[in-house]
Amino acid sequence: MASEIIEKLKWRYACKKFNPSKKLTEGQIQILKDAFNLTATSYGLQPLKMLVISNPEIKEQLVPLSMDQPQVKDASHVLVLCRENGISPDYIKSHFNRVEDIRNTPREILDPFQEYLLDSFAGKEAEEVSLWMSKQAYLALGNLLTVCALEGIDACPMEGFEPAKYDTLLGLKEMGLTSVLVLPVGYRADDDLFSELKKVRRGVAEVVIEMN
Repeated sequence: MASEIIEKLKWRYACKKFNPSKKLTEGQIQILKDAFNLTATSYGLQPLKMLVISNPEIKEQLVPLSMDQPQVKDASHVLVLCRENGISPDYIKSHFNRVEDIRNTPREILDPFQEYLLDSFAGKEAEEVSLWMSKQAYLALGNLLTVCALEGIDACPMEGFEPAKYDTLLGLKEMGLTSVLVLPVGYRADDDLFSELKKVRRGVAEVVIEMN
């Protein structure tokens, strides 16, 4: 199984040209939704949401806002990873209420941690919280890329887009969200030359330091 996973990670690459005629199934999209929801986040707070865009007109409008990269138009779906615009005390309290409901954890155990987080976030600048939330989006991206590889789904992680213009077009401000990353997903085109290129990596011995 381990070697199978490594082979699938070797198969994965940043798809530069999608086949616009091949679409992911609802089942495949559901797997990506579930994987996003199951992503690890700091404190388990999940300060993220993900847009799943399949509307051809919207995808077309995203191209000029994405450095004219055609992947957002030709991919089966475009996933937009977004962060919340802020973490309020009510947001934190709702998380702990969820923990109580799902795990039946006593409040005497939950309350001290809840108070710690309330105090901690109250003392942070908005910019610091925004940066923290954006880092959580990168955790989700890594998880999604691995799941895509395991499921045989092609993907292209993108930072090359104009977040403010995405936010306006997609109405994210009204949702209390800000776009952080874009991930077109689908199937590679047969003539995407990048799919045949060997991976260029430094090598395990160069990037892993063992301390025995």
